[in-house]
Amino acid sequence: MTVFTRRTLLQGGTAAAAACTLSGPALLDWAKAWAQAAPWKPEKGAKLSMLRWKYFVQSEDDAFVKLIDAFTKATGVKVEISRESYEDVQPKASVAANTGTGPDLFWGLYSLPHLFPQKCIDVTDVANYLGKKYGGWVESAVKYGTSGNKWICIPVCYSGALMNYRIEASKKAGFSKFPDKTDAFLEYAKAMKANNTPGGFALGHASGDGNSWVYWCLWAHGGNAVDKNDKVIINSPETAKALEYAKTLYGYMIPGTASWNDASNNKAFLAGDIYWTNNGISIYVAAKKDPSKKQIAEDMDHAYWPVGPVGHPTELHLMYPVLAMTYTKYPQACKALMAFMLEADNFNPWIESAQGYLTHCLNAYDKNPVWTADPKTTPFRDVAKRTLTAGGLGSVGEKAATAIADFVILDMFANYCTGREDVKGAIAVAERQLKRIYR
Repeated sequence: MTVFTRRTLLQGGTAAAAACTLSGPALLDWAKAWAQAAPWKPEKGAKLSMLRWKYFVQSEDDAFVKLIDAFTKATGVKVEISRESYEDVQPKASVAANTGTGPDLFWGLYSLPHLFPQKCIDVTDVANYLGKKYGGWVESAVKYGTSGNKWICIPVCYSGALMNYRIEASKKAGFSKFPDKTDAFLEYAKAMKANNTPGGFALGHASGDGNSWVYWCLWAHGGNAVDKNDKVIINSPETAKALEYAKTLYGYMIPGTASWNDASNNKAFLAGDIYWTNNGISIYVAAKKDPSKKQIAEDMDHAYWPVGPVGHPTELHLMYPVLAMTYTKYPQACKALMAFMLEADNFNPWIESAQGYLTHCLNAYDKNPVWTADPKTTPFRDVAKRTLTAGGLGSVGEKAATAIADFVILDMFANYCTGREDVKGAIAVAERQLKRIYR
């Protein structure tokens, strides 16, 4: 058992990150010691409410509930948790920000705090505390977590969206491993369809799966929504090349992807209707737990996204930050809970319970055994380091978040792939929308 003193609790480091998992009375003793030593002292009579995204892996939520229960027992602060799909967290947070009433904390997608940065409490002290203690933040988390010179949220974790594919079908199509270049990926998709084992990406308004693949495709071919000064540059030969590539790929997909939401590809993969797609690890986790899907779990694997003509990874993974609203009556309690969530003795067992669905933003957690216990999980360890940010070349702020939330790039790809617009028309629609957002 780890011995905790005020010094180890406040300074931490790799020893704390590698600490053994605590449970039961030992976890509660640790939590009480942490509460005594932590810089944030909850206000008298504090009680908090949090709206979080609805879990995809049950064991993750079970571990989160235990974490919250330990916080309450250690600090006396009751925390009410409600859950919504991450598409629904955003509008409810926006209403709360505008009306000045609602949950104290929101835990949703990366775009959330940048839609109303002035309504988020300054949590720079929490971010600095955690960064110093746990090996620093990955670069993308710093960009997502800050607005100007202050932190407006705490980057809790990423949900990686990588390639999910069936092994034997790929071998029959002539591929011993998943392609690592975009040209080879087209040949793969073509061969898989010819063998009646097609795949598919969501082209409907899928906040996670849809946005992640179209941004990958745009960036992989050198296209960008805006430049480093946030000037709209979507109308470019590189964007046209990305659209042409996507339309060719779309021709090798299973019919119906234009209406898919974030749940559609999971269902299709587990039903044996598709043999490749982009997704978190939830398909694999679900297949392992269902005896009737055991064969799928054994026959699937994960891979990084293919690299395009730009020559480097252009992945977009979903970051989930937690923020506290400025209207909260209990800012110190909010900060204490944020810090508590990411302490090693909470975060390590919690991230293990997610079984690879969630990936850390603090470097020290690279060593968590969840990333090596099952090789099919290992690629998800690195998504926070591989991802670009939602703004691309531009800033991460309200405008980039709005473009994501309004599906501007996703609709551009869908318009062209489905034939609703030609290349020029699809780009023109996106350009008008982006210029309105970035004016």
